[in-house]
Amino acid sequence: MMEESALDTLFAKQACTELVYRLARALDRCDEGLLRSVFHPDATDDHGIFKGSADAFVAWVLPALQGMERTQHLIGNVLIEVSGNTASGEAYFIANHDMRDADGHEVRYIAAGRYLDSFERRDGAWRIAHRGCVYDWSATLPRSDGWDRLSGPRQYGERGHGDPSYAAAAYANLRGVGA
Repeated sequence: MMEESALDTLFAKQACTELVYRLARALDRCDEGLLRSVFHPDATDDHGIFKGSADAFVAWVLPALQGMERTQHLIGNVLIEVSGNTASGEAYFIANHDMRDADGHEVRYIAAGRYLDSFERRDGAWRIAHRGCVYDWSATLPRSDGWDRLSGPRQYGERGHGDPSYAAAAYANLRGVGA
């Protein structure tokens, strides 16, 4: 049987990892409420081109993302180190941004790097206290989606609460899944 402290550490690591995933989801769905929910009220962010409070980050990043057709932030290699009510994390990312270049051509801008997060548990809830972003590489490619948004049997993602994932989550909640 695991010791309680080991189990507490495991729960803390999972809570922090889910914050990283929720932040990526919030960015891709342009979900302001979800984005704000992952940060403590006094949290800060440093994306290099943006440095400031989490509130100012939300006000900066959402209009930037809404100017793009779609994004997809893929998260991997999440490592979390817990020390009492604080934790630090490193999470690798590859972020795809479908947009138009200065000449109006459809391109996919890809940024890859790592999020360096500081987490704190306050009043029993883990949230991000600071997010830093380290960039490792990037690429801009012409888009080559052969079936992009064609009519037919495919279901496509979209920004906001119209995305199919929100209906799937609501359906799961109605059935008591995860309760």
